[in-house]
Amino acid sequence: MPTAFITGATGFIGCHVARLLLEAGWKVRALRRERSVLPPELTDADWRVGDMRDPGSMTEAMEGCDAVFHVAADYRLWARNPGEIYENNVTGTANVLEAALKNGVPRVVYTSSVGALGLNADGSPALETTPVSIEDMIGHYKRSKYLAERRAEDYLARGLPIVMVHPSTPVGPGDRKPTPTGKIIVDFLNGKMPAYLNTGLNLIHVADVAAGHLLAFDRGKIGEKYILGNTNLTLAEIFQRLEGISGVKAPRVRLPHRPILLLAHILQGVSRITGKEPLVPLEGVRMARKYMFFDASKAVRELGLPRTPVDSALADAVAWFRQNGYAR
Repeated sequence: MPTAFITGATGFIGCHVARLLLEAGWKVRALRRERSVLPPELTDADWRVGDMRDPGSMTEAMEGCDAVFHVAADYRLWARNPGEIYENNVTGTANVLEAALKNGVPRVVYTSSVGALGLNADGSPALETTPVSIEDMIGHYKRSKYLAERRAEDYLARGLPIVMVHPSTPVGPGDRKPTPTGKIIVDFLNGKMPAYLNTGLNLIHVADVAAGHLLAFDRGKIGEKYILGNTNLTLAEIFQRLEGISGVKAPRVRLPHRPILLLAHILQGVSRITGKEPLVPLEGVRMARKYMFFDASKAVRELGLPRTPVDSALADAVAWFRQNGYAR
């Protein structure tokens, strides 16, 4: 029975990846911080207390593993101390990959993000090869993931066998935190979404993202990148689908970017004083200027990425949030 070491198993995507590994017959050695709340569906995992920022604990915890799935990420659109995001996403990634290199791990699946990829100016779906630079990155989260991906490329050059996956916007059950996207759904269900911005996202069921990780391990080519995505939708279209699923009326008012951007700047200044997350995150408004549309045909073609209908993903998310007390 092979052993997989996984980071981020207490998070949204990582929990689904760990559970799928267990179902596939793997032994799962999962990293957690001392105060982390453990998902009840992962009672069979071998939990190891540690921190990605501590290279020594990574090397020890990874010893004897047949695979590494580095899924953990600090996914925040606001932080009082942005340096924490870089420490977790950039330094943490380097420490995990260094430990994998020292332990001679046969294959690593590294979870990047479509946020680290380029976008097309005309809004057409982008590919893994769409040109990108650090100047294109909006906000600390995207910049940190871009820099972390460059670290992964450094380790590829040093001989570490890495396959990279780039999830788009996963939705579905188990979004406990919730993620920024999950919070949009929760706010919609609770009637806190009276209007919307003109933007677009690529949605995918979180179960398909998890499957894509295992497929990348089995079929992915070393050094290649794979977008794990499904359907491109505007935010208005997402809300219309949520209305049909939940019975909650979708907002009909589209807001212009400029006044919302001004409001976000003001709230950002208030948050620096209070230390509380702003109601409207500045980075989210700035990101919304562009359509985050992507083409996942490479992953479908080379990996066999499953494509659960997005309406099913949204329905699963709605049902889970309601059943667990997040929404009416």
